[in-house]
Amino acid sequence: VQLQASGGGVVQVGGSLRLSCRASGSILSVFNSKDMGWYRQAPGKQRDLVAQITSGGSTYYINSVKGRFTISRDNSRRTVYPQMNSLEPEDTAIYYCNEDLATWPWGQGTQVTVSS
Repeated sequence: VQLQASGGGVVQVGGSLRLSCRASGSILSVFNSKDMGWYRQAPGKQRDLVAQITSGGSTYYINSVKGRFTISRDNSRRTVYPQMNSLEPEDTAIYYCNEDLATWPWGQGTQVTVSS
C-alpha cells in the first residue's frame, strides 16, 4: 500500500486548508472496510492521531480540533479528506493518513504551516 498525502502549505492564522490522502497498491479491495485516521507530527513531538473516520462514516476528533476540522472519505477514489478551518499555530505539523491501527507503511505526509 502507498499513501500519498497532499494539500499542505503555508496559511495564516484563521485560514483553511483541505488535505487529501489517497491509497494505492495491492490492498485497495479492503479500503472500504478500513477505519482511516489522520495523524500529525509537530517538530520535536511524536506522531499523534488527530481525527478518524470509520468505514461506516462515523467520525472522531481530538478535543483541540473539534469544531474546526471535518474528516470525510470517498471510497470510490480511495481517498480521505480533512477540511481544516480556523487554523492555529499549534496546528503546524506534518500530516499523515493511515488505517486505524497504522499498520500500513507511512507515506511522506504533507506539511502544514500556520503563521501568526
